Amino acid sequence: MLAKRIIPCLDVKDGRVVKGINFLNLRDAGDPVEQAAMYSREGADEVIFLDITASSEHRKTMLDVVRRTAEEVFIPFTVGGGIRTLADIELILRKGADKVSLNTAAVKNPQLVKRGAGKFGNQCIVVAVDAKRRATVYSPESIERIGLKNRPSSFVLRPSSKLSWEVYIYGGRKATGIDVIDWVKKVEKLGAGEILLTSMDKDGTQSGYDIELTKAVTEAVNIPVIASGGAGTLEHLYEALKDGCADAVLAASIFHYGTYQVQEAKKYLARKGMAMRL
Repeated sequence: MLAKRIIPCLDVKDGRVVKGINFLNLRDAGDPVEQAAMYSREGADEVIFLDITASSEHRKTMLDVVRRTAEEVFIPFTVGGGIRTLADIELILRKGADKVSLNTAAVKNPQLVKRGAGKFGNQCIVVAVDAKRRATVYSPESIERIGLKNRPSSFVLRPSSKLSWEVYIYGGRKATGIDVIDWVKKVEKLGAGEILLTSMDKDGTQSGYDIELTKAVTEAVNIPVIASGGAGTLEHLYEALKDGCADAVLAASIFHYGTYQVQEAKKYLARKGMAMRL
């Protein structure tokens, strides 16, 4: 059995680690290189840097942070944000990153996934998917049929009985209309080596991962899936790995603000029967 991974996530804005709720209300959480080095010492399996405003601000990712991290950190690390071309991928890898994470660029140019995997190897290409649950909008006929005709307008929108999720880009700022399950199947065929799956509904809430989303994606693809968004307790990590069938769990707030340490989480999961690198 392959070992499950714990991956601290470092969302970076203006050279600082930040964390918010549902992609909003960001607050400072420290220096990214210092944080990454600390997690490396604590036994994290990997770390991920996401320059969360690079794409929306149409600028390149944080090359100096990547370079300094490569000098200080000796576990695999992934970098995402503002990567748009093969040249960008090559530059990030040359600065010392082990993998790149593509989100907005992959949606706008899916062939970048294929070309990146072909040139640098599938293992280098992570496709990040920011997923949000869809709601059902009822037609006038269906509203009358199910007895909502004279109800308040708030009843017109409600969660769909058939679960589905939509892909968002530009750091969760823009809906694409693309179905998450269709998208992850497509990028797997294009050569993605891994999926970084973030629930926008759960992000930063510390209320637990979206297990239904995670399970739907892990069942749809045969490449590793990293669950992200919602970790608040060690039990939440276990649920994502066991019930969501994720290969790894990404977490931010619970580690950044000292609620738990990485080694504490790994020992807890090992006691619960998960294969972990201790």
